[in-house]
Amino acid sequence: MNPTVSAAGIPGPPKAMEERGAPAPPSALPTGPPTPPGESDWDDVVALVGTASRIDLFAHVNPDGDALGSALAVGLALRDLGRDVHVSYGDDPLVVPASLAFLPGQDLLVPPAEVPDAPELVLVFDAAGSARLGLLEAKAKAAGALVVVDHHASNTRFGTHHLIDVRAPATAVLAEELVRRVGGALTADVATALYTGLVTDTGSFKYAATTPATHAMAARLLETGIRHDLISRAIWDTCRFGYLKVLAGALAAARLDPAAARGLGLVWTAVSREDRQAHGIRLDEIEGVIDVVRKSTEAEVALVLKQDDAGRTQVSARSKGRVDLGRVCSALGGGGHAFAAGYTASDEPPEAVVARFRALLDDAVTDAPAADPMPT
Repeated sequence: MNPTVSAAGIPGPPKAMEERGAPAPPSALPTGPPTPPGESDWDDVVALVGTASRIDLFAHVNPDGDALGSALAVGLALRDLGRDVHVSYGDDPLVVPASLAFLPGQDLLVPPAEVPDAPELVLVFDAAGSARLGLLEAKAKAAGALVVVDHHASNTRFGTHHLIDVRAPATAVLAEELVRRVGGALTADVATALYTGLVTDTGSFKYAATTPATHAMAARLLETGIRHDLISRAIWDTCRFGYLKVLAGALAAARLDPAAARGLGLVWTAVSREDRQAHGIRLDEIEGVIDVVRKSTEAEVALVLKQDDAGRTQVSARSKGRVDLGRVCSALGGGGHAFAAGYTASDEPPEAVVARFRALLDDAVTDAPAADPMPT
């Protein structure tokens, strides 16, 4: 387990970006976006938190900065209030992504096996569907109360209580509000975790869902004295040399399909398990590949196929605003936002995976670019 590091001394670990995976099969998807939480929703959750003897907080598998940052922020605030809090996610082994090694509160983390089979109260952060909980899915469903805190429009409302706001640019926005409503203090450590969630899911405030309120929240967090420069350096501007080699290979293998998506174009590449292992690079360290590939001006859609250690293909997709990738990836068993989504592909060659994905693009083209919580 990575040691806790204070907000004043954040190191610069290797780069890794957020993972978008499969929240639910298409048949489970709601017909419209969830209704934002009302006062009664907040009051019910605050009451649950106030009476529970133990509180388990879950991030989704392969957690990104928003999922883990939100869970740890709320966990730290609740622990400061004297509550018995545990944070986990459904991966075995439980390994914190390299780019998030600076996050405070990691002493709250416990492996899935240490979570009770039927927890009293579970709060889930940034998971659009229960499948995103991995090894913790069954335990979450067996909880006495299950609170879903999220901002994905594709959320399946799998909890007993829901704090879902698709207008929020990050789940961290809801996490901050929860901290405030339970009476938690906005310490530097809590602010570090919240800022990590906010900055990752807004792409350092460059994505379309960024609003004046987003910057106002960032200002509140910065007022605690956190080192935002070190946080950003750790997330985006630090990597091991082996990653550069893997990136070079991925870019050399990139392919452009200008006819895809009704002529808007598709650029894609693949990183095999052998590519990574040859340079000692873990799966979480190559999340930034998609952000380089998507820069191509000739392609509206970017796709990166990443083979994990078990041989499965994890697919990350990005659109610049003309293709609803949430629809495409949901049809393939995944999900996410309209312009940033993903799924786990079947066990077949990369060309076959891309062909299956490409066949759905035409019907997902929108008439004009639109705002979305994720990249435009």
